[in-house]
Amino acid sequence: MVELLSPAGDFDSLKAAVQNGADAVYFGAENFSARAYAKNFNDVDLKKAIIYAKTHGVKTHLTLNTLIKDNELKESFELAKKAYEYGIDAIIVQDIGIGKLLIDAFPDLDIHASTQMSIHNLQGVLELERMGFKRVVLSRELSVSEITYICRNSKIEIECFIHGAICISYSGQCLFSSMIGGRSGNRGRCARTM
Repeated sequence: MVELLSPAGDFDSLKAAVQNGADAVYFGAENFSARAYAKNFNDVDLKKAIIYAKTHGVKTHLTLNTLIKDNELKESFELAKKAYEYGIDAIIVQDIGIGKLLIDAFPDLDIHASTQMSIHNLQGVLELERMGFKRVVLSRELSVSEITYICRNSKIEIECFIHGAICISYSGQCLFSSMIGGRSGNRGRCARTM
């Protein structure tokens, strides 16, 4: 099945995506989003966004896709729990630890592995499938033949970017921005996302 998944950095872009044929939208909350410089959604708007999209038959995916520090685990889990209670359809994670925690805590919630996880081969996909992830967003650097090979040899949902940032760093290995400006893409602060 093909699904058109669109980013929604604020309520206006959410409405535009919903009203123009997106099957699903993804967006971040005020914390733990790889787009820390986007408007993102506060708690009240997060609930409104989920209700708006679902009322129009559009699935919602929360991006909780930064690396999570030990002292942030409880807060990130609480955010995911709140989104789950609001009716989110999926949560996209970079941090494998929070991913496994959410899989165990909410077995009926789809957990997706972000492109930030650097999954670029069949072995990585199969391991995440074994762990209970529902979908893998493959590294943006893969060729069509590599994507086809992975799809034919796994049962997990596969997602690929068809348009997005042109970055000189490998997906998930966001070191360039932190090296030149002290802002880590793995913490949502990439220099290009301003």
